[in-house]
Amino acid sequence: MPRLAVYTLIVCLLAVAAAVVSFARGSWLGVVWVLMAGLSSNMTWYHLRRAKLERRSAAAAVTEQ
Repeated sequence: MPRLAVYTLIVCLLAVAAAVVSFARGSWLGVVWVLMAGLSSNMTWYHLRRAKLERRSAAAAVTEQ
């Protein structure tokens, strides 16, 4: 798993936890945490897909030689 994907996954999990705590305390600031969780989730998927495509293209380059 790429390092950036791990970091963004950690941020996503922390943002979800912060949103839960924020909403449990009755604060609407949790909406910001939910948006941050969504953004970091998308970044995680992006980095995972990019790494997968890079592995496929590297494997294809090796088989063509």
